[in-house]
Amino acid sequence: MPIKPVAKIWMNGKLVDWANANIHILSHVVHYGSSWFEGIRCYETKKGSAIFRLDKHLERLYDSVKIYHSEIPFLRKELEDAILQTIQVNGMKSCYIRPIVYRGYGDVGVNPLNNPVDVAIAVWEWGTYLGAEALSNGIDCCVSSWTRPAPNTLPTIAKAGGNYLNAQLIKIEALKAGFTEGIALDIFGHVSEGSGENIFMVKNGDVYTPPFTSSILPGVTRSTIMTLVKESGLRLIEAPVSREMLTIADELFFTGTAAEVTPIRSVDRMPIGSGKPGPITKDVQRMFFDVVKNGNDTHGWLKFIVND
Repeated sequence: MPIKPVAKIWMNGKLVDWANANIHILSHVVHYGSSWFEGIRCYETKKGSAIFRLDKHLERLYDSVKIYHSEIPFLRKELEDAILQTIQVNGMKSCYIRPIVYRGYGDVGVNPLNNPVDVAIAVWEWGTYLGAEALSNGIDCCVSSWTRPAPNTLPTIAKAGGNYLNAQLIKIEALKAGFTEGIALDIFGHVSEGSGENIFMVKNGDVYTPPFTSSILPGVTRSTIMTLVKESGLRLIEAPVSREMLTIADELFFTGTAAEVTPIRSVDRMPIGSGKPGPITKDVQRMFFDVVKNGNDTHGWLKFIVND
């Protein structure tokens, strides 16, 4: 969906006009995909505007950069303050937040170590990621022919730009086949995740989700839902999920910063359960949105923005 421009983007410690937030064409990131980023949401809750799990998102960003033998040239508190500043200067009460770290203009070669590391933060309005009716009615998915990277090829726990070439193929294949999203398997044939979402399965009242070893990104929303599921008294099982379990699941749903909690109503044109969002999925949605929409946070997940 097109992004509506805002006034300012934060780049390397300075606020610049949206139209001037540019990089050099020979920047390393353009040629070799050397970037790391986060997707974070700021919600306008009933108790004020608040960023959801900012600390965990920044922790993952710093971890992703470290995996690739790089270092962010700003302290975590500096980036936190920069995110708040960028939201405030653009007058946003709710928004999607995109901090991105990338290797800039220097040497043009595979070796990245002599290139500068640049940082930018952008915010914009972003509604329901998978469609206006997705949260209430669910979406139709397919199992993708593209698998997630094998262990010891690309580190899938890093939220790196280059990893999303694989995600693009999964998404394109699904859309061209008439589905909203694709579900990728790992190289062992186990369920991994969507192109940009983690996945949960409900069977006989138990809630399953694939482990890190299934080539998934360790989602912040995934972690949140795991906590909420366990606190609700349901059994949460983090273990490999076989492909055929998708077919016989009682319920399936995606989680993610963009997707939030999105029900899956069919896989490969076979209905999941009744073909409508199930009771556990609806309960998980209710618990999640009670935090991010109502501001009822007992875990310290929300960082409220105090305007001067």
